[in-house]
Amino acid sequence: MIDAPIIWEIDSHPALAGTKLIAEAWDEGGLYQVGSFGPDKWKEWNGQFRDDIRAFVTGEHGTVVKLRERITGSFDLYGVGDRPTGQSINFVTCHDGFTVNDLVSYNSKHNEANREGNVDGTNVNHSWNCGVEGPSADPAISLLRLRQIKNLLALTLLSAGTPMLLMGDEGCRTQGGNNNPYCQNNETSWLDWSLGSRNGDLGRFVANLIRLRFGSEVQSSGGRLTLEQYQTEAHYEWHGIELEKPDWKDDSHAIAFTLHTASPKRLIYVAVNAFWGPLSFELPGSGVAGALGWRRVVDTSLSAPDDIADSGARVAVTSARYIVNPRSLVILENDLG
Repeated sequence: MIDAPIIWEIDSHPALAGTKLIAEAWDEGGLYQVGSFGPDKWKEWNGQFRDDIRAFVTGEHGTVVKLRERITGSFDLYGVGDRPTGQSINFVTCHDGFTVNDLVSYNSKHNEANREGNVDGTNVNHSWNCGVEGPSADPAISLLRLRQIKNLLALTLLSAGTPMLLMGDEGCRTQGGNNNPYCQNNETSWLDWSLGSRNGDLGRFVANLIRLRFGSEVQSSGGRLTLEQYQTEAHYEWHGIELEKPDWKDDSHAIAFTLHTASPKRLIYVAVNAFWGPLSFELPGSGVAGALGWRRVVDTSLSAPDDIADSGARVAVTSARYIVNPRSLVILENDLG
């Protein structure tokens, strides 16, 4: 843990009492200190969350175990000293690097306009252009990119911790592949406010994700909770395509989990398929078709408005298995009371 005097002075200053303090966890010597930056008052940008979520969604090798850690609050980073889950600021994009649209549109940075010979900015982006570098008029590529954006944002809002979204990602803002636009006081770095109306379906998806996390009530033994509170209290039960058989091997690209408490009234089931083919996931329950009680909340492979259901408009799932399409994420809920 960093014990630099300035950190403690900021933390204990009376004028900052009750103020939220957030750090990019680098020390004065250039060492990355995520998970051990300072006292509990300090929240930390979790760059490891960014990299591991990107890598899994992109389909990189050896990422499923890391995904589990990030979804459950990064206890491998923040567990020292029993630090609270909210210490982790979870994000996949920020002011540095690609926007989420560029993350699914470019394999490499394109910083030529910065006039530094394209050597500035990181070369480690964990990005994938979905088949074509830059803008594409191919409908199949456009749909895949939109699905990947939804997957990235859904995992950010689903994971335990404190989520952070980059302004403009909900409207597919692009920087033209520039991942270091600090010197671009022009359309590259400006926010086009018309993006919200031009990409309204994605904006609706993000808004409903936020409502799901912070506004939707989930019944538990302790009363009615938001999904955010439920995540803190709930037990994670891990699955693969078969119940209670998660595949943690390096070549695995799919995982599922159930969130529940000791005496649940409602279950949340999440399946993530970063594989390039559809996978059939066995659902928890009796195994009798039509008697499972599951309702679909999210399926990122579907077009709006079916990609995320409005409250009270959940779609019943009548099979004991759910086909999760390639490169997609599914959320189901189940009332047990």
